[in-house]
Amino acid sequence: MPGCAPPISLSPSLARFFFAVKDARVLGQMSEPVKSLPSPTSSGGQPAGSDTYKGWLYKWTNYLKGYQRRWFVLSNGLLSYYRTQAEMAHTCRGTITLATAHIEVGDTCHLVLTSGGRNYHLKATSDGESQRWVSALQQAKANTTHMMHQSDDSGDEAPVPQPDRALTQGALKTLASKLDDLSTCNELIGKHGTALQRSLSELEDLRTATDGTDKLKTVNERATLFRITSNAMINACRDFLDVAETHSRRWQRALQYEREQRHHLEETIEQLAKQHNSLERAWREAPSTHPASSQGPLLTREGDASDENEDTEFFDAMEDSPAFITVTATDHTQHRSVRDAGSDNMQLRRVRRSRIPDKPNYSLNLWSIMKNCIGKELSKIPMPVNFNEPLSMLQRLTEDLEYSDLLDRAARCESSLEQMCLVAAFSVSSYSTTIHRTAKPFNPLLGETYELDRLDDFGYRSICEQVSHHPPAAAHHVTSQRGWTLWQEITIDSKFRGKYISVMPLGCIHLQFHSSGNHYVWGKVTSTVHNIIVGKLWIDQSGDIEIVNHRTKDTCHLKFVPYSYFSRDLPRKVTGVVADSEGTAHHILSGTWDEKMESAKIVESSRGCGGSEGKQKTVYQTLQPKLLWKKYPLPENAENMHFFSSLALTLNEPEEGVAPTDSRLRPDQRLMEAGLWDEANAHKQRLEERQRLERRKREAQATQALEEDFEGFQPLWFERRTDDSTGDSTYVYRGGYWESKDRQDWSQCPDIF
Repeated sequence: MPGCAPPISLSPSLARFFFAVKDARVLGQMSEPVKSLPSPTSSGGQPAGSDTYKGWLYKWTNYLKGYQRRWFVLSNGLLSYYRTQAEMAHTCRGTITLATAHIEVGDTCHLVLTSGGRNYHLKATSDGESQRWVSALQQAKANTTHMMHQSDDSGDEAPVPQPDRALTQGALKTLASKLDDLSTCNELIGKHGTALQRSLSELEDLRTATDGTDKLKTVNERATLFRITSNAMINACRDFLDVAETHSRRWQRALQYEREQRHHLEETIEQLAKQHNSLERAWREAPSTHPASSQGPLLTREGDASDENEDTEFFDAMEDSPAFITVTATDHTQHRSVRDAGSDNMQLRRVRRSRIPDKPNYSLNLWSIMKNCIGKELSKIPMPVNFNEPLSMLQRLTEDLEYSDLLDRAARCESSLEQMCLVAAFSVSSYSTTIHRTAKPFNPLLGETYELDRLDDFGYRSICEQVSHHPPAAAHHVTSQRGWTLWQEITIDSKFRGKYISVMPLGCIHLQFHSSGNHYVWGKVTSTVHNIIVGKLWIDQSGDIEIVNHRTKDTCHLKFVPYSYFSRDLPRKVTGVVADSEGTAHHILSGTWDEKMESAKIVESSRGCGGSEGKQKTVYQTLQPKLLWKKYPLPENAENMHFFSSLALTLNEPEEGVAPTDSRLRPDQRLMEAGLWDEANAHKQRLEERQRLERRKREAQATQALEEDFEGFQPLWFERRTDDSTGDSTYVYRGGYWESKDRQDWSQCPDIF
């Protein structure tokens, strides 16, 4: 091997390459060029312009579920993902800001995005799909600065002039071009470096001088290619750094300004949201105190008012629209009025509490509890209050009256079909408070009661009593001065399915209107709490409700659609049809059990085609839908107060003169509300053990009195009767509670606490 390399003699192709290297883009015209990135396309998605990219990717969730398929949307420098394409209209599962994200490409179609200290592990279905996503993400990250308002060199916060925008766009295009040059040179360096190493290895293995000369010439050519490519990459790097340094100062000022503007906007929006929530809550809870002269004359016709509320703004008024679904200020404020509605003088009423102590952050190990319960009966396992909320099941039943104004409006309806629509909306509204309420209420003790006297503000009185413990059953009775009476007996049956618990309320709810005598009966759907062992708890409602008017035989069939990962339906969807006694449909109901319900009057129906199993679908033509019910916003700081509604916050508020068996006096529940969970657990175990002793005493008495007519436990305020309309045996209110309260005579009440 010579001591020095011979003079370089370039082949024609190498000479052409040497001159073409001045422009790094020409390097891409070699025999194995770096392919330019294709325009974004995606399996299952579609390109929507240069700034939007949609498609399916697999996202790592947890070790239990692994990678889950998600619909990703890349737009305006933000990467958002959803469970389905239908969720784009209402629920975004997460958003990644690419401006501050780091994009890392892994092996076998994997890529990792790091943003805000969190890693997002994504996986495509193929290498080509992964490369297209990486290209789109990198391009979107580079284009995020296009959306920034830039400040001038003096640092003023004025909008960026048009020449500066053009200059910035030109700089970005230059940087993108230099990045392409760097990418091309990088691949060429890798290619030629590998070839050079291979040639050197072959040169070392040669034994004859003749073969060595030819191989040495090849090595020199490849070394020259490697050197030229390296020089081109160094020059491209230098150009890239020069352009970046030239514009970095301006971009840093613009970025800082945008951050400050965004922070200011977020603070403003948060403040406006708090003010809106406070105003809306105050408007709901306070009766109208303005005299007629200050707001103009009020219309006396039902459904009319001087001003429209926020609900009516979303629907076009129609001449033939029924009055019962017109949501007016009169309807909303009437159920907030004082007891003497006919008096011109406003009476002061009690101001209810609007908050409770914040929920403490106690950690709980489920396995440590279960391992100590091995061999015990399930009914005798002492579950800690960590799984509870500071309300009893009796209070949860009473919470169904959150939207009692729907029944007040229904009592004023002349049409039974229109009345049925409001009754159906009321049956759905009782589930709206459960969307975030995954904790279980306290199991009432046998003989425990709960009263709610709201004659002054809502016009009704409610009394509940626990009438059975095995199985747990509660009876409830409500009388309203506004023309209706409601009663129910609910027995709770639950089944543990491993990953979820299904709670099935058994029993019927009865509602009777005083003026018309319409008697409605319906049941409840199944509530399911998911992710009991691992994951975040969430609740779903599913099943059918059949509401029957036993006087007119009108019916309403409601369907609570269960959540499905693969369904395109709106989550928590509820649909229904109101029909007369002959089965003719008159109204279509639609909405969600956690937000609102609407009704649309049917004007024409026809038989369609395309049904499953050869069945024809019925097509209804309806009028404009009208709002029946809309959920009230949660109070401020509700997430730290067990997600209680405004009514739920007042249910456990201390009251004077209640029965000694009232749930408000239960010590473990009161201690839990105060945040003293350790003390609450001690009292809870004491009460449960005392209840077991009382049950064993009753069982012993029953055994001794087998030959006699031993009735066992008898409720104090309810008795079992046969309903005349349905023929079912149920617990109904026997009377006497409110009279005993007026006399403050509780001598017949047992000492259960």
